[in-house]
Amino acid sequence: MWRFFIITLLLQIPLLAQVKTEIINYKDGNVNLKGFLAYKESKTKLPVVLIVHEWWGLNDYPKMRAQQLAELGYAAFAVDMYGDGKVAATPDEAGKFAGEVRGDLSKLRSRINAAYEFIKHDKRIDPDKIAIMGYCFGGTVALELARTGVDLKGAVVFHGGLSTANPSETKNVKAKILVCTGGDDKFVPEKDILAFQNEMNKAKVDWQINIYSGAVHAFTNPKSGNNPATNAAYNENADKRSFEAMKQFFKEIF
Repeated sequence: MWRFFIITLLLQIPLLAQVKTEIINYKDGNVNLKGFLAYKESKTKLPVVLIVHEWWGLNDYPKMRAQQLAELGYAAFAVDMYGDGKVAATPDEAGKFAGEVRGDLSKLRSRINAAYEFIKHDKRIDPDKIAIMGYCFGGTVALELARTGVDLKGAVVFHGGLSTANPSETKNVKAKILVCTGGDDKFVPEKDILAFQNEMNKAKVDWQINIYSGAVHAFTNPKSGNNPATNAAYNENADKRSFEAMKQFFKEIF
């Protein structure tokens, strides 16, 4: 009798929604792009966060972050900035791939805008609730999309470059901005942080910067190693604190 009662009760408890993932094919002009979408089934349209990869390309790391965000109840679209989902095998190759995009601002903006426009029209997505986040190279990309003036709720930068060739365009920014950077990151020196603050203040953007002591570049990625002397190393405290800051930020903007 009790066994029958327990089985009946369990059958009445709704199963927790599982994260679903898809490879998404989309285009920037004639360039084929392969993104990665993670989400949970929902009866209502979902807020979406675009995730822009490090200079390595769309490898397992941004895909893992996409699934983390899906667990939090968002759709997450990890974008492809290089085409055909290609991933660098060496730092030299990563530098070449990133340089080809970062060195051509029109290409960079076109590539990320293609992802934005594609996911905006997905039937599962709430087009009024879109944000972007990026790591290193991807953080720079996230800021450049915000500077174009598209309708973003927010942009999050993890150890990304803050400078831009066209600071006057910051007047176009509609998004709130969260920057998470390492206090010892030589790639993002104090002068860049101060210039960024001035740029954002002049444009009256809603911004915040979290600086993590002892953290260098790439502090969120465990595969960055553990030698801060190289200026690229994982920092567990900074990783956890920046992730919590991001979660609070998304609660606020959405």
